[in-house]
Amino acid sequence: MDRIAVRRDLHKIPEIGFKEFKTQSYLLQFIQNLPQDRLEVKTWKTGILVKVKGQNPTKTIGYRTDIDGLPIVEETGYPFQSDHEGYMHACGHDFHMTIALSLLEYYSTHEVKDHLLFIFQPAEEGPGGALPMLDSEEFISWKPDQMVALHIAPEYPVGTIATKTGLLFANTSELFIDLKGKGGHAAYPHHTRDMVVAASHLVTQFQSIVARNIDPLDSAVVTVGKIEGGTKQNIIAEKARVEGTIRSLSAESMTLVKQRIEAIVKGIEASFECSASIDYGSNYFQVNNDTALVGEFMEQADKLSDVSVIECREAMTGEDFGYFLKEIPGFMFWLGVNSDSGLHSSSLMPDEAAMETAFQVMTDYFNRIAN
Repeated sequence: MDRIAVRRDLHKIPEIGFKEFKTQSYLLQFIQNLPQDRLEVKTWKTGILVKVKGQNPTKTIGYRTDIDGLPIVEETGYPFQSDHEGYMHACGHDFHMTIALSLLEYYSTHEVKDHLLFIFQPAEEGPGGALPMLDSEEFISWKPDQMVALHIAPEYPVGTIATKTGLLFANTSELFIDLKGKGGHAAYPHHTRDMVVAASHLVTQFQSIVARNIDPLDSAVVTVGKIEGGTKQNIIAEKARVEGTIRSLSAESMTLVKQRIEAIVKGIEASFECSASIDYGSNYFQVNNDTALVGEFMEQADKLSDVSVIECREAMTGEDFGYFLKEIPGFMFWLGVNSDSGLHSSSLMPDEAAMETAFQVMTDYFNRIAN
């Protein structure tokens, strides 16, 4: 398999969640060209499940990759830049898929004792594919006993993997709030209910949530990244929309933050005589690594030549792989790809040499635990 060619093919066709039709077609064509005697394939929406049948199975080990892209205009200057204008693989899912395909190709011709299940999951970036896939008949019928996944890390050099026991990624939630008051002429503010002012007060009050409601030894983030309101400079805005994100290191803090947001919004409704609605959009559960499984993985990976293992800190990033780990023991790790630009950047350019590191680490892992 020419990993670089496959990665570049996939890089050119990014598609957003549950619309990964070309991606699914490409993956299925690749899978169909592999030896089929040990493979079983199922599709679920735009996702794919591939079982590699073990010779004398006592368990099933799952390996998950995400497959969707992001609505970002690419600015890498690559000769294989995205063919889909306004969309880009800016979070490394083209890498993730290529690594999964290379492992699948290898195990289609190399026997292992236990079953391996390769999970090509759609919609990780939103609206969230892990939870509905987890609940699907297709997944339940092949539900693995343990799971593993990786994610590229631009800040680490090639040859590095980083992970830790316990909490790796935070709980996350989107946040959308719509405010409706009464618009009117700027010269007659007393006849209106100004939603630009209401939204401004709302965002200001949000700043007290973490500072005065969250245990200082815990962590949470409430970020408002977008405010929309009004149509013209001399018209008082009837509507406003606030969009943001919530992050927390504990499920309890996520619940508390949402309770405080709802209380503050009710106060805004009363203070500004308006109506408001809250939509939490996509919610992702924390990625919590199984202590024994990730500990053994780190210990063995550290013995490999050309691989450096780092125990990292937890991060406020979100990953819907957390829903799998909520039900199935397993772990996730960072794969160093040495890019000056970070995740979700229009100029993310991960080093393709990192795919060999991932292949080396994961074949070593599967050859040990699946035999």
